[in-house]
Amino acid sequence: MMKKKSISASKASLVLFLCHMISALDVPLDSKLLEELSQPPTITQQSPKDYIVDPRENIVIQCEAKGKPPPSFSWTRNGTHFDIDKDPQVIMKPNSGTLVINIMNGGKAEAYEGVYQCTARNERGAAISNNIVIRPSRSPLWTKERLEPNQVREGDSLVLHCRPPVGLPPPIIFWMDNAFQKLPQNERVSQGLNGDLYFSNVQPEDTREDYICYARFNHTQTIQQKQPISVKVFSKKPVTERQPVLLTPTGSTSTKVELRGNVLLLECIAAGLPTPVIRWIKEGGELPANRTSFENFKKTLKIIDISEADSGNYKCIARNTLGSAHHVISVTVKAAPYWITAPRNLVLSPGEDGTLICRANGNPKPSISWLANGVPIAIAPEDPSRKVDGDTIIFSHVQERSSAVYQCNASNEYGYLLANAFINVLAEPPRILTPANKLYQVIADSPALLDCAYFGSPKPEIEWFKGVKGSILRGNEYVFHDNGTLEIPVAQKDSSGTYTCVARNELGKIQNEVQLEVKDPTMIIKQPEYKVIQRYGQVSFECIIKHDSTLLPVIIWLKDSDELPDDERFLVGKDNLIIMNVTDKDDGTYTCIVNTTLDSVSASAVLTVVAAPPTPAIIYARPNPPFDLELTGQLERSVELSWIPGDENNSPITNFVIEFEDGLHEPGVWHYQTEVPGTQTTVQLKLSPYVNYSFRVIAVNEIGRSQPSEPSEQYLTKSASPDENPANVQGIGSEPDNLVITWESLKGFQSNGPGLQYKVSWRQKDVDDEWTSVIVANVSKYIVSGTPTFVPYQIKVQALNDLGYAPEPSEVIGHSGEDLPMVAPGNVQVHVINSTLAKVHWDPVPLKTVRGHLQGYKVYYWKVQSLSRRSRRHVEKKILTFRGNKTFGMLPGLEPYSSYKLNVRVVNGKGEGPASPDKVFKTPEGVPSSPSFLKITNPTLDSLTLEWGSPTHPNGVLTSYILKFQPINNTHELGPLVEIRIPANESSLILKNLNYSTRYKFYFNAQTSVGSGNQITEEAVTIMDEAGILRPAVGAGKVQPLYPRIRNVTTAAAETYANISWEYEGPDHTNFYVEYGVAGSKEDWKKEIVNGSRSFFVLKGLTPGTAYKVRVGAEGLSGFRSSEDVFETGPAMASRQVDIATQGWFIGLMCAVALLILILLIVCFIRRNKGGKYPVKEKEDAHADPEIQPMKEDDGTFGEYRSLESDAEDHKPLKKGSRTPSDRTVKKEDSDDSLVDYGEGVNGQFNEDGSFIGQYSGKKEKEPAEGNESSEAPSPVNAMNSFV
Repeated sequence: MMKKKSISASKASLVLFLCHMISALDVPLDSKLLEELSQPPTITQQSPKDYIVDPRENIVIQCEAKGKPPPSFSWTRNGTHFDIDKDPQVIMKPNSGTLVINIMNGGKAEAYEGVYQCTARNERGAAISNNIVIRPSRSPLWTKERLEPNQVREGDSLVLHCRPPVGLPPPIIFWMDNAFQKLPQNERVSQGLNGDLYFSNVQPEDTREDYICYARFNHTQTIQQKQPISVKVFSKKPVTERQPVLLTPTGSTSTKVELRGNVLLLECIAAGLPTPVIRWIKEGGELPANRTSFENFKKTLKIIDISEADSGNYKCIARNTLGSAHHVISVTVKAAPYWITAPRNLVLSPGEDGTLICRANGNPKPSISWLANGVPIAIAPEDPSRKVDGDTIIFSHVQERSSAVYQCNASNEYGYLLANAFINVLAEPPRILTPANKLYQVIADSPALLDCAYFGSPKPEIEWFKGVKGSILRGNEYVFHDNGTLEIPVAQKDSSGTYTCVARNELGKIQNEVQLEVKDPTMIIKQPEYKVIQRYGQVSFECIIKHDSTLLPVIIWLKDSDELPDDERFLVGKDNLIIMNVTDKDDGTYTCIVNTTLDSVSASAVLTVVAAPPTPAIIYARPNPPFDLELTGQLERSVELSWIPGDENNSPITNFVIEFEDGLHEPGVWHYQTEVPGTQTTVQLKLSPYVNYSFRVIAVNEIGRSQPSEPSEQYLTKSASPDENPANVQGIGSEPDNLVITWESLKGFQSNGPGLQYKVSWRQKDVDDEWTSVIVANVSKYIVSGTPTFVPYQIKVQALNDLGYAPEPSEVIGHSGEDLPMVAPGNVQVHVINSTLAKVHWDPVPLKTVRGHLQGYKVYYWKVQSLSRRSRRHVEKKILTFRGNKTFGMLPGLEPYSSYKLNVRVVNGKGEGPASPDKVFKTPEGVPSSPSFLKITNPTLDSLTLEWGSPTHPNGVLTSYILKFQPINNTHELGPLVEIRIPANESSLILKNLNYSTRYKFYFNAQTSVGSGNQITEEAVTIMDEAGILRPAVGAGKVQPLYPRIRNVTTAAAETYANISWEYEGPDHTNFYVEYGVAGSKEDWKKEIVNGSRSFFVLKGLTPGTAYKVRVGAEGLSGFRSSEDVFETGPAMASRQVDIATQGWFIGLMCAVALLILILLIVCFIRRNKGGKYPVKEKEDAHADPEIQPMKEDDGTFGEYRSLESDAEDHKPLKKGSRTPSDRTVKKEDSDDSLVDYGEGVNGQFNEDGSFIGQYSGKKEKEPAEGNESSEAPSPVNAMNSFV
């Protein structure tokens, strides 16, 4: 042990001292050892520094820590002690520091804003968390403003300001129209980073009255809308072109400060006509290639993961044909503190030295401060072994009382870093962790490694001895490793024996013995030899071996490094391989491999199969190519071709193949023309007009085809009108008001002449209309606009060229574009077949209301609640699609004893129609799942204690539990079976009057009125009589399994993935794997490695509606796997949705509105009967308040969504009827509407009741905050940049 060094004030002496410090102890990751050693607290989990919470949900502030003994927890709020016991809304989780603030039962999130800090403390020190700033999210209402219509001259620039309310966190901005469709954006029209809509120049098509800015607040799950903005563009000819002028940023220069590691966004938007193009450069440097991208039509420069090197001047240049404009943005990159060297925990022995180093960087340079057990080190209790030198704490000659947790805080104006690091001073006698009498087996002349894992404080010295009373081992024939391992580089037979490892320090000594056995190597004393054998003969390969008598060899034969063919001709003997009736395919390399548990050897030999010398034979070959091709009798549509055949090469020519080349349209491409018999050398060929022909001939015999002949002379035929019209004419609409006519264009030689065009004709079927025709160029599509929705059309396409038309074409029937169906299916009925299956029927909708090709029906169904638990959960909608005009379908995979709802919708090529009214049905009880667990504890001489968990899926009302058990004797024979029925409300049982030192097997399952569920099994042993030989081992409070095992493999499957979980019993093991495959398939198992010692894994990329088999295994334990489990993925096309119309709060709100309207009608009726006047209409017309204008029921605009298009409503989302909610909150649910384009897992739509909804992924639906709370101005608590 090194002595304590003196520390001088000079830096040179300090450096010398640090170079001579003794390194801290390494604590082995042995679970039993770690449980016994004292350790200061360590924070393992905490909430983020800036924690924005949902004001409608309970606030959970995490603080988890570990230590020995387990730490206690306390909290401060805004720098003072937070007494949790005095606040009934706040609880702390057991054995944890995590706080749960109950907001859902009356608490107000605003009352708990502040800065929270957790302290975990035990007798060895105190660790502290970061400052956690709690702020509830806010979504305030839009400020009312009067918006004047924008009248702009064509070609001028325009900026529509959004000015969204300031929320926490800031909202996401997007622009839409009254139809809730996103406004198209391009280089001319685009949205800026501030949410404003910029027009570089306006065009007449920009005229509209429904430019609406939306703000989406993710945390509160609401969307606010601004009052629609009107833009009218008036034309004034001529339109004056203008050179670029920057709309944002203004001026010629600006500055921007961004933090290191963030994303840098720079924006330039310019006005001008023609529309300017934006280009970005960095003055005096290049833009980083791998981190730079452009957004918003190159108006936004984006650089990710910026550093100080990205500081500088960035210039944007806007240019059109009239000139350019530019702006320079000076970027400065600052940096919040970041670690260079974070302090690390130290485990020291009494009297040792050590250091804690805390180094951080930032811009500006952060200041470093130290705390001890959460208290600034300047006022902390003094420790003579501690000295602080800036970013380093030096410990000299520490004692057990020096144990503490130190906090390093690095802070500047942009943030702070906090790290806990403990000093743990331990005085522990030596311990040897390697099991006693462990047996090591090696092959002679190979290395032997004998383990001696140890721990002690101070660090023990290790010595090795051979034999119980042998001398200490020294010399070059041994290698002593720092971890205690003894290595014998070349083990010999005489190296076998007992080896003793001794560990000692000043607190004690301990020793451990291990055994080494050195085996003889396995050898092949007669190897297989190279063989040459004639076809149909017999061959034998020998492989005679010599091996250690205690090892069992296994011999394997391979052919060409693969398994032997599955052929009865191959006979494998004890020391040879015989191949009978040898064929050519047996040719190859044969390898003999000998494996034992310790070594492996192999030898190979080549087998060559030959045939008897053949008799001379006639050589057959392909024919030689024909030659001397000649064209005669040239006519407009025919020509005669003749040739001279080549040599047959002993195989008669069976036929000739004639090919042609079109040198005018496809030079170099040869096409098949015709074939003639091998006896014919002339042929009359039919020709097409306007083709420059060349011909060649290929001869064919039984051996193959000859090379092509040389081409003939060229022959150009005269032009003519087309002989044929385009094929595959179709008419399919892409929009509700158009008809897209397509066809396959004629190939070049089919045109018959120059100037190929097409005459496209159409008329509506069954309507006495004339044909409408247009002539188009050589294309393959024409779009007819302004058509009625989904009506049949007669269509024909005729080819023509400069010489005339093709023959009259045939007509085909097409349809204009589809629109969404109009009505919902009626008479929906549900027949429950069993607890997991139901059949649904419906009446088909009239075909006229489908407005498109009927593709089928979709059934939406979802579970409302479990009838056994009476608890609602997050609604998960599922969808099943039934193709064609089917009026019934089966609903599989239902949960027993549950209440469900469903509706049906018709589907065409455009999408889905309205939903039918929700239909409620209930599933009957089923058998329960197996109990969630069965534990057997507290074994005594004659009793065992059983504890169990209720089934995860009771599937009904539990009536009882059935326990069966029977003894197992030493020969593994089962004794008589005893059955006990246990009430359903029990969760434990003490079995008495059992036999001592006896193993019992238990079978346990639950029952409902339908029957018994799956059982789980467990085994346990009562303890031996005190007079026996064995005593209960340490930790015998739990019955230990006989061997390591993996049990209770469970699966939870979705459409394309499955969650696999299991329970592992046995020694510590960290390497698991999951194997899976399609059930019933003979394919090899697929294997996935589990990272770490987790007991769960997610299988991804599965096929929907497929049964899979799965099992779990442990690496390194041969054949150690769980039993197989089978699961099935969900059916395809299922999705999850939530219907707002089924929510209790919504139904209650609608009832309240209906009651208020009824009261108002009664009052009006009474006043009218009394003769009084009720001038509501006059007052509404006089004030024209947009919040009280009624909706016109007969208006032709978008049904119940009338208020967005024709009312003066400014910033309120829409509800069904003539009013919108006063808090201007747009609610959310699942949908597939156009708002899906706007970000981060959000789907938006209108629900059936007309309310605007959107689903936020990962969130449960909650009731919105009250309107008066949403309108409050946000009051965020400023996060502390410095921790102290």
